[in-house]
Amino acid sequence: MKRLLYLLIFVLTFGSCSEYQKVLRNDDVSPKYKMAEELYKEGKYKKALRLFEQIVPQYRGKPQAERVMYYYSDTYYQLEDYYLAGYQYERFVKSFPRSDKIEEAAFKSAKSYYYLSPRYSLDQTETTTAIEKLQSFINTFQESEKLAEANTLVAELREKKERKAYEIAKQYHHRENYKVAISAFDNYLVDYPGSPFKEKVLYYKLESEYLLAIGSYENLVEDRLEVAQGYYNNYKKYYKSGEYTEKAEEIAQDIKSRLEQFK
Repeated sequence: MKRLLYLLIFVLTFGSCSEYQKVLRNDDVSPKYKMAEELYKEGKYKKALRLFEQIVPQYRGKPQAERVMYYYSDTYYQLEDYYLAGYQYERFVKSFPRSDKIEEAAFKSAKSYYYLSPRYSLDQTETTTAIEKLQSFINTFQESEKLAEANTLVAELREKKERKAYEIAKQYHHRENYKVAISAFDNYLVDYPGSPFKEKVLYYKLESEYLLAIGSYENLVEDRLEVAQGYYNNYKKYYKSGEYTEKAEEIAQDIKSRLEQFK
């Protein structure tokens, strides 16, 4: 009985594979299209993709082109090949602007670029591209049900870029390159005024100027301490009780003591 069962499974599997290979080698696009769609709906995306790759050029300009191109694009998306998914969805949007799938395709195209965004410590060029693509979707489909998700993705990507810029500035601080660090923190505050890292930036800017001052030639110390005192006042204006308040207070007290020596 078991042998018969195994034989039946083998025959069905072999027969299915043989049919797929037969259609794959066939020059007739009609059975290829039929099987590609069936495989797609069954979630067998790798097999479906091989067939779609063969028939897409054959259906250009034909009534079925829109349907074929959508499946083709979405197959890449389902396989998590986001480079090609983003590209193919963009082609779909440009080729079929009146399609009832246009909004879904535009969103998945933008989201493909979101998935390509690397972790914050790496180059963020692709993150910038993803923000642009998602923002374009938001501007174009202002009544979309996907609008909230798109805005959430944009916020996440922007925070990633902000963290990257913050970590670069902080590295200058930790390497004791205080002048460059202060300049980087200033640029950061201009570029990202509402950043969640703002308190950290204001504190490390204060600490950079303070450490620069106490390590300076004697004729420069007083002026730099006064600048640091101004940075402390700016920190306190925004964060009367923050993560770095205690450390900032300690620095402020030392600045005050040192400045009194110049009187």
